[in-house]
Amino acid sequence: MSIQIAPSILSADFANLERDLHAIDNADLVHVDVMDHHFVPNLTLGEPIVKRICQVTKLPVDVHLMIEDPDRWAPEFAKLGVHSVSFHMGATHAPVRLARQLRGMGVKACFAVRPAEPVEPIFDILGEFDMILIMTVEPGFGGQKFLANQMDKTRRLRDEITRRGLSTHIQVDGGVSPSTAHIVAEAGADVLVAGSAVYGSPDPAKAIDNIRNLAQAAYKD
Repeated sequence: MSIQIAPSILSADFANLERDLHAIDNADLVHVDVMDHHFVPNLTLGEPIVKRICQVTKLPVDVHLMIEDPDRWAPEFAKLGVHSVSFHMGATHAPVRLARQLRGMGVKACFAVRPAEPVEPIFDILGEFDMILIMTVEPGFGGQKFLANQMDKTRRLRDEITRRGLSTHIQVDGGVSPSTAHIVAEAGADVLVAGSAVYGSPDPAKAIDNIRNLAQAAYKD
């Protein structure tokens, strides 16, 4: 698989969001964190802004729902023209039903796992998902330190995906930078979310290419 880079606009300048979206045109996806001040302590943006992002960027929009009751709200975001929707293990009541609903709407279904949550409970339903998101920070805020102890979890997940012959992607979100890109790629992740490492760089496009190249060199298909 080729490494995909998904810059997180949580680290962008919200007053100049369209400018900052165009600054990452060489990325593979744009990662949009939706937080509700309940499931996580932060509050970000909602459906009208996500809809507008889909209209402005040429990139596929990867929505990460850090909200309560995704069973109700994920389909609403799917209607906005997004490429994929991630929802959390600890928030959904019916993950398989929701995944099938999203896929039926033409949207990639993704399951998100927080640092304290194991991946083994989802092995039996892996085939229902297009991507598993491994959080390498506690969800809620950007700029946190990378949790390297999540790499064993990532390896176990990659081994299971390979063993079963699935095409499920593994996304890693949190603390991804030029110094950690090779670590997550070696562990089997092929979709890397990078926020401050991209938008904190004087040249976001160059930062994307650098992270992608470092990860691709380390990735073992």
